[in-house]
Amino acid sequence: MKVLREKKQLPNNLLCLTIWLTLFCTPLFAEEGSSVIQLESRRELFVDHYLIHSLDGTYLVLQKPHDEGAVIKFDKPWEGAFCGYFTIIKDGETYRAYYRGVGEAGKDGNSMETTCYAESRDGIHWIKPNLGLYQVKGTSANNVILANAAPVSHNFCPFLDTKSGIDPNRRFKALGGTEKIGLIAYVSADGIRWKKLQEEPVFKKGRFDSQNVSFWSESEQCYVCYFRTFTRGNNNGFRTVSRTTSKDFLHWTDPIEMNFGDTPQEHLYTNQTHPYFRAPHIYIATAARFMQGRQVITEKQALELGVDPNYFNNFKDCSDAVLMTTRGGSRYDRTFMEGFIRPGIGSQNWVSRSNYPALNVVQTGPTEMSVYVKQDYAQPTAHLRRYSLRLDGFVSVHAPYKRGEMVTKLFTFDGEKLHLNFATSAAGEIRVEIQDVDGQPISGYSLADSQTLIGNEIERIVAWKNGQDVSQLVGKPVRLRFVMKDADLYSLWFK
Repeated sequence: MKVLREKKQLPNNLLCLTIWLTLFCTPLFAEEGSSVIQLESRRELFVDHYLIHSLDGTYLVLQKPHDEGAVIKFDKPWEGAFCGYFTIIKDGETYRAYYRGVGEAGKDGNSMETTCYAESRDGIHWIKPNLGLYQVKGTSANNVILANAAPVSHNFCPFLDTKSGIDPNRRFKALGGTEKIGLIAYVSADGIRWKKLQEEPVFKKGRFDSQNVSFWSESEQCYVCYFRTFTRGNNNGFRTVSRTTSKDFLHWTDPIEMNFGDTPQEHLYTNQTHPYFRAPHIYIATAARFMQGRQVITEKQALELGVDPNYFNNFKDCSDAVLMTTRGGSRYDRTFMEGFIRPGIGSQNWVSRSNYPALNVVQTGPTEMSVYVKQDYAQPTAHLRRYSLRLDGFVSVHAPYKRGEMVTKLFTFDGEKLHLNFATSAAGEIRVEIQDVDGQPISGYSLADSQTLIGNEIERIVAWKNGQDVSQLVGKPVRLRFVMKDADLYSLWFK
């Protein structure tokens, strides 16, 4: 049923103003309330609908990381079954792992907690160096980088500062602390020897009883910190995430609670938000989803596994990992509510607070990246496990055998060639058309001109009958049309 509205005559002066606003204040090529995307030469991943205008017979698929097995076992007296809050940093050719060590369970922030360190040359094989920095459990032959620093060691979380012109003595920064004292800032030149940036906490407006992650955002030109809060405060409501920003790592803005759009609320224990290393304007969050009260294993199973009995009797839940994204600001995109990394086979994977991902995804091979997950919590077999994905391979635009299409939003770009990260079956294919603002094929770049892409490659240049060069279209609003068969598209960029 069509609703008819009375057309009213505007006064002359208001009519002139309306015409002026329409001509000069409406963004050109506006589409669904937003202007043309300035893509430039950024790599865009299809982890959300940011670049997607329409899907016809295609759909977004959350990829499943491949289990590569245990990489770090927590078998030292100062480590144990309750190690947690892991950070992985790729610093040039060196991979650095940081985590809480605690010989036995105790109150958060107790004096037994330390910060431990492991190192790798490939992200796969790890060692625990004897650093000799602190005496713990009667020996200084250990991998402890922070001790006698309660409650900072409870959740000490470092990052490599990528801000241009940063002081080499402050190349690494970290935050740690609990609600009682606030977050204390630390700095380091080598990521191993740390000192306080100042005695007083730099930020106090949060719950902080989790991993509080921070980094320099090149796209937002500020430091960002994501930390634990509750939706109704004071341990009430859902465990959620808030955010604060800083220009100098000392003075922070009032916190803003993150919004998750029109999705069900869930407990998020760690948020693990970080810039993706191949597209740092996109923040990837491999968050730990906490299913409070959803106990899976029985008392008998817990006894067989050696789960700490006091812990089992007091904590009755299970967890997995979910994928979220954000491009800055106060909103997470939860395109996928499904689990990103499910608990593995076996009851040992269903103990409370297992399956918490480490902070950061890092490249571990020419075509591979890895995410690390804490497993077997509160058990003698506690360890850190590695999962692998293809580069950019969090999500794909997938087309089935019977074909499908995806059309992007309007954008401008800077570059000479269009590069894709994609995979097809032997029977599959991808063809690409470049369209103008009206959705019409641009001469020389139509679907009929497109060379068919078949294969499985991290980087392939798209070509048409007249070649690969698209530089004549630089700065002009265009859109891409992908016609696909039994294929997956992970990312695109111009260069």
